[in-house]
Amino acid sequence: MIIPSFLQPGDQVAIVATAGKITSAELAPALTILKKWKWDVLLSSTLYNSSHQMAGIDEERKKGLQEMLDHRTVKAIFCARGGYGTTRFIDQLDFSLFKKYPKWICGFSDITALHLHLYQLGFQSIHGTMPILFSKNSSEALESLKNTLLGKINPLVVSSNPLNKKGKKSGELVGGNLSLLVHVIGTKSDVNMDGKILFIEDLDEYLYHLDRMMVQLKRAGKLKNLAGLVVGGMTQMKDNPLPFGKTIYEIIADAVKEYSYPVAYGFPIGHISDNRSVIHGRISTLEVNDHQVKLS
Repeated sequence: MIIPSFLQPGDQVAIVATAGKITSAELAPALTILKKWKWDVLLSSTLYNSSHQMAGIDEERKKGLQEMLDHRTVKAIFCARGGYGTTRFIDQLDFSLFKKYPKWICGFSDITALHLHLYQLGFQSIHGTMPILFSKNSSEALESLKNTLLGKINPLVVSSNPLNKKGKKSGELVGGNLSLLVHVIGTKSDVNMDGKILFIEDLDEYLYHLDRMMVQLKRAGKLKNLAGLVVGGMTQMKDNPLPFGKTIYEIIADAVKEYSYPVAYGFPIGHISDNRSVIHGRISTLEVNDHQVKLS
């Protein structure tokens, strides 16, 4: 995997909007933080465009991302927010100049599709919080993003969970939003999960939707040969008046019960204030024991 250069003070970074729309007022806190981190911030020409819920029509959002992919001196691209829309134009992007001038692409949620696409092209990227959320993130989440971009990679350590499956395995870390992982199956962005440590997170789904997505991953062969599974935030999940009958973790545990690889729940990744950054595509080690879980 190709690792873009880590950042230095004074480097140029860019902000684009590939999915949901954003206003200058919403972006202001993030601009203050990025400048405090001593980075020169460039805004894409279509950043504040608007078309219903999206940041402009497909062609406008594509243009904004493409101009920063092509940029020769930008070292990192922050996707302003998630929502929906990145997959609508992802196959029309041209990565020829990006390959000559690689840079970190940062984001999560809808940006999962872009992370998977970059992985297929052989590039690491950063799954982490986005500018729209900087004012709501924990200080640890923001520090994690900054440190990751600087190349200061620290392990994630969480407490043990009764449903965890013990073990220690290494593999490339891939994944992101569960809905997007299912959505890209059969496309150019689809990733072979064999030997990988898969991490998942999601927001605002019904429990039966979650079960259906786990079943889809299993039927598609995505769960059988993993090196490990990391479960991040499963936030604001909903149930029907007639209950589904299982908790979020029980649904996931049931989907992988026949496999022997380590499984860990409750990681600070996803639609939570303490959304820590991880490098997508990086060789990592998942160690699960009776006392704690470490992803390093």
